[in-house]
Amino acid sequence: MKIVIQRVSQASVEINQQIKSKIDNGLLILLGIENDDTFEDVEWLCEKIASLRIFGDENGAMNLSVLEVKGLGFIFNLSVNFSI
Repeated sequence: MKIVIQRVSQASVEINQQIKSKIDNGLLILLGIENDDTFEDVEWLCEKIASLRIFGDENGAMNLSVLEVKGLGFIFNLSVNFSI
C-alpha cells in the first residue's frame, strides 16, 4: 500500500468543466492498494490518518487532527503495479 496525503484549504473534483464534489479544510489522499493488502491494513491506515495532528491550533502549532477541525477528505484510489 502506498499513500500520499496533502492537507488542503479547499479541493474539488471537476469532470467536463463541472464541479462534481468539493471540500474546504481537509485532506486530499492518493491511495494505491496492492493485492496483498488486507482489510486490517486499510483499517489501521484510516485510524492513523484520522489521528494525524497536521492542522494548526489557535496558537498556530500543528496540534489538531482532521477530526478535530471537522475536515473532510477526498480519497482517490490509484490502480498501480508496485513491482515495476
